[in-house]
Amino acid sequence: MKLLNIFKNFAKDESGAVTVDFVVLTAGIVGLGILIVSAVTPQVELTAAQIATDMQNAREIGR
Repeated sequence: MKLLNIFKNFAKDESGAVTVDFVVLTAGIVGLGILIVSAVTPQVELTAAQIATDMQNAREIGR
């Protein structure tokens, strides 16, 4: 009987539920951040390469 009461009390306890919610929300936010960074990175790399080329050309013209 005592063991059954322990299991009932454990099933009714919700003290850790908020922590689980925050962990799931944080994981979702981190996942979205990774998706955004992976989607934007190729264009940023292309733009950086174009800027480097333009700066190199400008330096050669200025000589």
